Amino acid sequence: MKIAVAYKWAPNPQDAAVGADGTVDWVRAKASVSEYDPVAAELGRRLADATGAELVGISVGGPDVTSPMARKSALSRGFDRAVVVADPALEGAGPTLTATVLAEVVKHVGDVDLVLTGDSSQDVGAQLVPAILAGALGWPALANVTAISGGAGDLVVERLQDSGSQVLHATGPVVLAAATDAVVPRVPGMKDILAAGKRPVEVLSLADVTPAAPVAATAVVATARPTLAARKQHVIDGSDPVAAAAELVAALRADNVL
Repeated sequence: MKIAVAYKWAPNPQDAAVGADGTVDWVRAKASVSEYDPVAAELGRRLADATGAELVGISVGGPDVTSPMARKSALSRGFDRAVVVADPALEGAGPTLTATVLAEVVKHVGDVDLVLTGDSSQDVGAQLVPAILAGALGWPALANVTAISGGAGDLVVERLQDSGSQVLHATGPVVLAAATDAVVPRVPGMKDILAAGKRPVEVLSLADVTPAAPVAATAVVATARPTLAARKQHVIDGSDPVAAAAELVAALRADNVL
């Protein structure tokens, strides 16, 4: 059995600056493995340990995805090896291009039974990559996954729904997006980081995994800051709790909240 975990080396949005026109400046933002990808890696590691499967990290991005920091940060999460596509053309790539190239990486790795992803990336957060990736592979996709058991060709998948949880059997290759709180990911220690530096990383260019069909180009045509809602600035005197409660209820009813 072979498990692939897609991860993204992405800038931290908390370090970004937003201009008055809504444009985002990422210059000072430090990159890291995207916030929710370690959850997928932990799910994959646990399943790999239970089944004896190989766990392969896969990623696409700009040249920095192959930096020593990126390699160690990813491989210290428990991957046996990694396969990455590093190309300037993939710097800041959108979900469609990212997912399409990831699908080609999965094909390059070969004989993959399961692809795991995080819930969303920390820089874009579109939650589109798992579905597009599955579509490019011709596989089914499931989101909000909290637990996985079984083996190749017969996986038992538990996922969250609004009405509760759902348990499904997956009898073929599948793409699963982990719920944000599916498991608590391990925190790499010094031993993990040192071991990560010795694990193999295969670096490909975009030319090595060019999709069979061209990917539609996209471009940002406009940005804007969110419109700030006007505040009521209605302050209620709480010295008399009964009167304050009555005034609050009256105000909420006046605004059709109640």
